[in-house]
Amino acid sequence: MRILLIEDEAALARPLAEHLEADHHIVEWFTTLDEADSALRALEYDVVLLDLQLPDGDGLTFLSALRDRHLRTPVIILTARDKISDRIDGLNRGADDYVIKPFDLDEVKARIHTVCRRSVDQISQTVQLRDLSISLTDQSVHRAGQPLRLTAKEWCILEALLRRKSKIVPKESLEAAIYAYGEEVESNALEAHISRLRAKLGKDLIVTHRGMGYKLDP
Repeated sequence: MRILLIEDEAALARPLAEHLEADHHIVEWFTTLDEADSALRALEYDVVLLDLQLPDGDGLTFLSALRDRHLRTPVIILTARDKISDRIDGLNRGADDYVIKPFDLDEVKARIHTVCRRSVDQISQTVQLRDLSISLTDQSVHRAGQPLRLTAKEWCILEALLRRKSKIVPKESLEAAIYAYGEEVESNALEAHISRLRAKLGKDLIVTHRGMGYKLDP
């Protein structure tokens, strides 16, 4: 899962990012709304974690602007504002959830999984493909009953393909799923990740459509 974290307090942001990355998520952390907005315009994220008091503006105003331009990415507010009126305001402006600081890291992780389950209703949270059983909830893969170990980038590629069912996913979209905003894309890196995925999942499960991209062949 690709997560955008907007938080200017390093003491909170760094351990949260590390905790989520240990759970095989890709986390991109920005301390200003301007940087975060540039990233949102360039890439697709699965969820946004949004602080409300940022150096260059108010998070609620930013959230309203996102919804005004029809960005439907789930947003979880992370804030010390604990009044009921603040929570209602945040939810009314388009937030999907509201977490009060200080927070438990596992609680935030659970909230992320919950809002993403709500936003993705087109596929089951447990997917069966041939001899594979894939859980989107806990990001696990079993083949013929045996657990498989995927890297974070391998999981991101598989998840991107799963969420688009049997449609062809452009190479650029898969590269965006595994590279951080502004990070240089290495030549043939995607092909190398897909090659390793095929070795683990089945060599003909991921089909190459030359000049177009990749898709799953169930």
